[in-house]
Amino acid sequence: MTSGSGLTDASLMLHVRPRQLLLLARLDTHRHLGRAAEAMNISQPAATKLLQQLEDSLGERLFERLARGMEPTPYGQILIRYARRVLSDFGSAREEMLALRSGLSGSLRVGSVPGAVPELLAPALVEYHRRHPQVAVSVVVETSDVMQVQLEQGDVDLVLGRLTDGHDEAKYASVPLLGESQVVVVRATHPVFERATVTLAEMANWSWVLQPPGSPQRGRFEAAMREAGIQARLDIIETASPIAITALLENSDMAAVMPASQASHYARLGVLRTVPVELPVRVPPICLVTRQDRALSPAAAQFRRQLLGGA
Repeated sequence: MTSGSGLTDASLMLHVRPRQLLLLARLDTHRHLGRAAEAMNISQPAATKLLQQLEDSLGERLFERLARGMEPTPYGQILIRYARRVLSDFGSAREEMLALRSGLSGSLRVGSVPGAVPELLAPALVEYHRRHPQVAVSVVVETSDVMQVQLEQGDVDLVLGRLTDGHDEAKYASVPLLGESQVVVVRATHPVFERATVTLAEMANWSWVLQPPGSPQRGRFEAAMREAGIQARLDIIETASPIAITALLENSDMAAVMPASQASHYARLGVLRTVPVELPVRVPPICLVTRQDRALSPAAAQFRRQLLGGA
């Protein structure tokens, strides 16, 4: 992309100096060039030159000079928002650097869907706790719709889950981390393993442990059953609790749906087994979800970097 001056974005950035961005923020606050210059501890002529050079580089007037001060133009308002984000991000970066230098402390509050725990969350938290033992870590495991509300309310710093319907996606940053198939699981000694084959239609007569309505997994499972022509009313116990699901399965011939990695975790423990039937349920990948309008604490920012493959 090129600007009005004909320069590419990368070339134009070389003409934009940090002092100019700081001046924009001060001008937005004071709406007076002299007071903005004083806040930066520079002379008014120096401030005038900085603003003029920035306007010349961009090819747009950023402020209207009025008799009693200055008012940003629509172009100026856009650049002011950018300048404030840069200054805020720089401040956050300095806080994180200072925190790392002195050893991270504080708290980390993670929300997660059950499917993210065995393969994604647990290994990451073990390594994070090894590196930053002074950080108090708390984990809430729930369905995506519940986690979305907790993130909205500020009860958790970040979520390993999925954005659900009814939420403004522009408010969130979402990075896919884990995509996998859904499988049917039962207790390890379930009589189904004595049979040669089993079909989804036959399984419609079973009793099920499913996540509550509103969760992505539940909605897609019921849609898959309808698409397969299965109209029978399912016998269901609803819960999002992993321990409740496994306990119910261990003590009955009920079945449940869970991500393949979660099923593998319980299979390694000898608790559950995967039923050899294709389940036409496709759920979106598990994502790292954070708020766009809320800066992460140093502890949470470091955990986010680790999840994304950083140091």
